[in-house]
Amino acid sequence: MKNIEQDTSILTNQLLKKLLTYQESPCLSIYLTTHRHFPDNQPDTILFGNLVKKLEASLHQNYSKNEVSRFLKPFKELSNDTDFWSHTLDGLAVFGAPDFFQTLRLSWPITELVTVGDSFHVKPLWRYLQSVDRYQILGLSRDKIRFFEGNRHRLTELELVQGVPQSIEDALGSELSEPHQTVASYGGVGGESTSMHHGHGGKKDEVKKDTEKFFRAVDRAVLEHFSQPTSLPLILAALPEHHHLFRQLSKNPHLISSGINYNPNSLSIEKLREVAWETIEPLYHSRLVSLKQEFEQARAKGFGSDDLGQVIEAAKLGRVETLLIKNKIIDPNADDELDNLGELVAKMGGQVFVLPEESMPTDTDLAAKFRY
Repeated sequence: MKNIEQDTSILTNQLLKKLLTYQESPCLSIYLTTHRHFPDNQPDTILFGNLVKKLEASLHQNYSKNEVSRFLKPFKELSNDTDFWSHTLDGLAVFGAPDFFQTLRLSWPITELVTVGDSFHVKPLWRYLQSVDRYQILGLSRDKIRFFEGNRHRLTELELVQGVPQSIEDALGSELSEPHQTVASYGGVGGESTSMHHGHGGKKDEVKKDTEKFFRAVDRAVLEHFSQPTSLPLILAALPEHHHLFRQLSKNPHLISSGINYNPNSLSIEKLREVAWETIEPLYHSRLVSLKQEFEQARAKGFGSDDLGQVIEAAKLGRVETLLIKNKIIDPNADDELDNLGELVAKMGGQVFVLPEESMPTDTDLAAKFRY
């Protein structure tokens, strides 16, 4: 497997499985908290360099000088990449191995960690990935978009990756009609301007066509780059008139029927999180009930168990289709039996969900539904 110098800010099950199944050692993992803005981000490169030195010291115990130099080359090149360090988020995970290098910019701070082993250290990632309360928000106005990902406690604005149009000019380019460019804008409700179209109705029609083209381009890009890789529910945050048009055009099956009837630019990030959670909470509780019922039905037919030993043996054979684990505070540096089990199930193609204690279908820390 060759996968060199890949960078992403989207954590997906596919990425986690790729990391879990990588076989060629040594597998090098670094985690650190980073910062989004100057001057707070200035010490980040120094900290990263110090962590690379720890990797180097560990590698020298088992490998030659030339081998260590080869393994660490992409890490040291990253240290000197000023553009990369100018666009960090709240945390960073870096994974390196022979013919493999992957950076993952995280939207939450993370405990500093360095490991060298036969596999990548992914425990700090999968607990977040398997939480049931995650969602995404598309913030849409007539000519710009913003994108967010969060859960009940935290909401973070994501960087718009290449291929996702940031504005109507970005999406349409030379196809943008002249009437749209000459529309006069005045202050409006909710932080969005109100457009006044001067002249004949034809200009209004051109502006409407541009808006429809823009919304279609946004819908395609969001589906490809955000919704399909994560399968997270998508909340639309926009003024009411934009809800109607976008929903008419959208082909995104992850777009939920409830939405936020505000321009997101008019809300603080914390207020947007509160409104988003009010929107998504009924679906979240419905999902918890479904997971519990699915396990109970499977167990009644002999296809489910909450016995740790039995579930471990089933996981080794690839029999676990769905694993439910009770959410609890864990030490990312510690060897946790349930985390190891979750990694094994994910590696074998099963689904893992972390649930609050009150939503667990049994009194134990886990419940598993078997394929056969």
